[in-house]
Amino acid sequence: MDFLKSAVASAIAKGSSFPVSLGDRVDIGDSIWALHNGTRREDGSNCSVFTFDIAANKSRLPLAKNAVRKSRTLRHPGVIKVLDTIENETNLYIITERVVPLQWHVKRRSISEETAKWGIYAISSTLKFINEDASSVHGAIRASSIYTSESGEWKLGGFDILSSMKEDDAVIYTYGSLVPDAARFTPPEVTKGGWEAIKRHPLAAVDAYGLGILVFEVYNGNFAGGDQVGRTTNIPPKMQQSYKRLCAANPKLRLSPAHFVEQGKKEGGFFQTPLIRLTEDMANLGLKTEAERDEFINELDNLSDDFPEDFFKMKVLPELLKSVEFGGGGPKVLSAILKIGSKLSADEFNAKVTPAIVRLFGNPDRAIRVCLLDNLPLMIDNLPQKVVNDKIFPQMTTGFTDVAPVVREQTVKAVLPIINKLSDRVINGDLLKFLARTANDEQPGIRTNTTICLGKIAKNLGQSTRSKVLIAAFGRSIRDPFVHARNAALLALAATIDSFTEEDCAGKILPAICPALLDKEKLVRDQANKTLDLYVQRVRKAASTMAETVIPPLTQSTNEPTKSDARIGNSTDKSWAGWAISSFTNKLAAADGQIATAAAPTKAVEEIPRPASVPHPVNLSQSSQAEPINRSLHKVTHPLARSQSDRPAPVTQEQDDWHDADEGEDVFDAWGAINEDDEQAMDPFSEAVASPKPSLSDSTSKASAVPYDDGGEPDFAGWLAAKSQAKTKKPLPKGLSKPLTTGKPAAKSKPVAPLKKIDTKPKDEDIEDGWGDAWD
Repeated sequence: MDFLKSAVASAIAKGSSFPVSLGDRVDIGDSIWALHNGTRREDGSNCSVFTFDIAANKSRLPLAKNAVRKSRTLRHPGVIKVLDTIENETNLYIITERVVPLQWHVKRRSISEETAKWGIYAISSTLKFINEDASSVHGAIRASSIYTSESGEWKLGGFDILSSMKEDDAVIYTYGSLVPDAARFTPPEVTKGGWEAIKRHPLAAVDAYGLGILVFEVYNGNFAGGDQVGRTTNIPPKMQQSYKRLCAANPKLRLSPAHFVEQGKKEGGFFQTPLIRLTEDMANLGLKTEAERDEFINELDNLSDDFPEDFFKMKVLPELLKSVEFGGGGPKVLSAILKIGSKLSADEFNAKVTPAIVRLFGNPDRAIRVCLLDNLPLMIDNLPQKVVNDKIFPQMTTGFTDVAPVVREQTVKAVLPIINKLSDRVINGDLLKFLARTANDEQPGIRTNTTICLGKIAKNLGQSTRSKVLIAAFGRSIRDPFVHARNAALLALAATIDSFTEEDCAGKILPAICPALLDKEKLVRDQANKTLDLYVQRVRKAASTMAETVIPPLTQSTNEPTKSDARIGNSTDKSWAGWAISSFTNKLAAADGQIATAAAPTKAVEEIPRPASVPHPVNLSQSSQAEPINRSLHKVTHPLARSQSDRPAPVTQEQDDWHDADEGEDVFDAWGAINEDDEQAMDPFSEAVASPKPSLSDSTSKASAVPYDDGGEPDFAGWLAAKSQAKTKKPLPKGLSKPLTTGKPAAKSKPVAPLKKIDTKPKDEDIEDGWGDAWD
């Protein structure tokens, strides 16, 4: 039957006309009321609903009606705030702010000492108001009558027998014993003489005794009966003496709640705590002087983590925001705001703090700006990316160019916590531009911090710009006159080694590090050696994976006879000079044909008329195999009558590639032009090659030449003869020779074609280039 009535009452409460939607029921122990969590329909705010079932507790109906009446009329910050009361034939409802029974925390022993003092002080102050200002007696002070609000404050409830002593028919006299479990909490004088004894004793005596029981419950967790009253177990030492006087058996000797507060507020008293002082100063924070405000903020700094967070979120934070925005609170107040804001959830932070932070970033006060930048790590996690990217960072950028060095420095430091909330466009665009300015700042500390900043945000930079920006920035910092800037650059290079390719490491970074090895400061030299070792190890590791050569092997004709190595400078000679001579002689030995002596010309060669200015050519063998040497070292036009079989073998693909690659380089510019005086000291082999080659007729080209076999040795005697002849008639340098004058050709000889002008530009078409043949 009771369940049916409760269901009917709940259905009525959930009706459309009821202003509150009832939620879960909250256990509050022995009470005439049932507590439910609720939600107000008009605005969706949280609330609590005390419900009384008339049919189930008809004998205690006077207590419930007294509570409804007193709740509507009693107003005090320490009393539960009543939003509405509803009475009908079946139920009574008291709709209040959202509260939680203090008994939950008492049973779990989860109340810290500072919070306990703060709560006891609030209840004692409220009882002082009820006893002295309202001339009333609560009559049921215990842990079950105390609740905590959403802000963590202790609020007094349980007004079932709250009575004014000015009323002759006060409820407490008649129904005081109907309060659940009254015998365990009733003071001794009431147990002996009934509730009428209140009239014969001090008005506050009953509530003072209940306050003593509350102190014992808060510090010990539970109150079993009258024999525990006055025990000082777990009671703070400073509070023990006053606590004993609250629990005195003689009501005339008891310390009233008002005197209990007075004792605690004395210098060095048990109510002299930062949290209590903060609560008292909160109401008039905007009216305080600068000195008083600084003292208040110092109190905030002394608060520890065991203080009630909800109180700071709901009560302290809004007052601080008002002070810093409109009351000139200054950076200290802002620091307290951010410290409290770090404990908020993301939704709470965005609702309460973010709008104020955005406005403060636009504040021209440099002290506020520096404080914001310094505390940015505490709040960046709760700031949405869009807000940071679109509203906060544009305001921050003014700090990069501020005239005050401290603002510029703090702005550079603030890049690290904010970097993950910035878009790639902002990072690789605006941010890098501003960091480029601070990297050249007049203050060495700002330059150093910029280098450190770049090293730490390297992974956030774009792939296309990362290595270029870092190499340029760190390379400049290595040359910075400030020692710590140079050291920071070397440290940053060591930390960002993975950001660079092996080519950058070898070609750009290592050359930049090397000068620091001889830095005047040992700090820089030591770090340069460490950083150098890292990069050298990486380059060596990369080099170990590379092929030995990218030059393809030279190919030889299958019918070409194997040549014996020269006795000097061969491939087995490992000396430096031997390698150079080896290359020269081996390539010469690989050339087709044999070198004829200068003193043994053959009769098959007919002299070609030539001008007197043209030097006498060197007499080489007239066999078709001797032509590739001269033709490869000096380009001339072949006679048209020459047969195809007499032409040398075409140059292989590998030779062409190497030759073309060299032709693209401006070798003369790289090594310098040869002076005219040096031409006489040229190598005889070079001078002989520079002489123009006479054209031969078909009959002379087909004549058999007498071969000269020197066993693989070069004909140095022929070179010397050519050199002596060259001294008689000096030829012009290669490429500047005049074309041959056409004379009367010999019998059975075809006209000599004029020499072509040598074109040094690389050609795309496949033209036989004999310059490289002599070195194969």
